[in-house]
Amino acid sequence: MDTLVGLLPIILMFVIFYFLLIRPQQKKQKQVQQMQSDLQKGDKIITIGGMHGTIHAIDEGTLVISVQDGTQMKFDRSSIREKASE
Repeated sequence: MDTLVGLLPIILMFVIFYFLLIRPQQKKQKQVQQMQSDLQKGDKIITIGGMHGTIHAIDEGTLVISVQDGTQMKFDRSSIREKASE
């Protein structure tokens, strides 16, 4: 019984740590993966590096992005941070 009482604060800290840090991070990562898999041609996006562009073509793991001056660049799908708001 004393062992359980001694371990209770450690167990409680782990539970709090899980709900405050690990679980929200997993939910955020799942949302980003869903957004990246839902990308379509014509979507306006922002890359992890902060580059804004429009999706010109989509392949399995890569995207071709057109920027404002018409230049097209190829990026990995995982390098897309978010869809830009219209």
